[in-house]
Amino acid sequence: MAGDPVLAAPAAPVPGNADPVRPVPGNADPALPVPGAADPVGPVLVEQRGEVRWLRLNRPRRRNAIDPALLSALDTAVAAAAADPDTAVVVLAGTGPSFCAGADLRHLRSVAATGADPLDFLGRVSASLDRIERVGKPVVAAVHGHVVAGGLELALVCDVVVAREGTLIGDGHVRNGLLPAAGSSVRLPRRVGEPLARWLALTGELLPAEVFTASGFVHAVAPADRFDELVAATAGRLARAAGPAQTGFKNLLYDVRDPPAGPALAAELDAFGAHWAATDMTAALDRFLGTATGEGRR
Repeated sequence: MAGDPVLAAPAAPVPGNADPVRPVPGNADPALPVPGAADPVGPVLVEQRGEVRWLRLNRPRRRNAIDPALLSALDTAVAAAAADPDTAVVVLAGTGPSFCAGADLRHLRSVAATGADPLDFLGRVSASLDRIERVGKPVVAAVHGHVVAGGLELALVCDVVVAREGTLIGDGHVRNGLLPAAGSSVRLPRRVGEPLARWLALTGELLPAEVFTASGFVHAVAPADRFDELVAATAGRLARAAGPAQTGFKNLLYDVRDPPAGPALAAELDAFGAHWAATDMTAALDRFLGTATGEGRR
């Protein structure tokens, strides 16, 4: 059984495209883990391949953990893709060893140390993911490595998830001494089924991507040398159905859910805030970061 993502062996990065049509650079990452190190472009890499807009989370040295800079860049990139008439499908992927290891625990540790309200940041994360779920175009999560905590919550708002062999998926919040705050308690049971959702929530375990194909949460799994081909084929099939009917049907799937997501997401944030206030989170995060990584990687 897999342990926490920061303890597992790194996976290879998602294969790239040798001939991108329109690479679009991002902004510089302001929070690098090693003095003198630098990400090649910025926190989100944007690339257009025909009708498909690829958005790659680009904090590989932090396993694409979500901090304010990455969140802002992702919000901007998703909004631009949604507004682009030449884009029919959006693909979310990650650079480096993992798709996304969740919220940046070092950022949350600094919030705890200063006594600031974590819901200022996590409320933005929850709202940003809700906007991704509402994008009127298909959104594909192309996942690899680890998909955990906030990374799982990001995948949960996508319409289709395809995974590379060796990918590990789970909620993981309880291992950090945290509750979810960006939709896991709301969306996970709907996407994978109640029994599996409870197991993931209450153990924090990570499971192979193949486990999630039975529920349909993971649409397909491919080996590394065919993964890019799988993503392109999946996005292409969705693009061929693009149009007002597809957009209307996607909007309908969101609007007719019972119960609606909004109140449940607000209740989740309230529960996170109550747990945070009742817990010495500075000590809890110190223990987790120190035990899990020695020096800490997230």
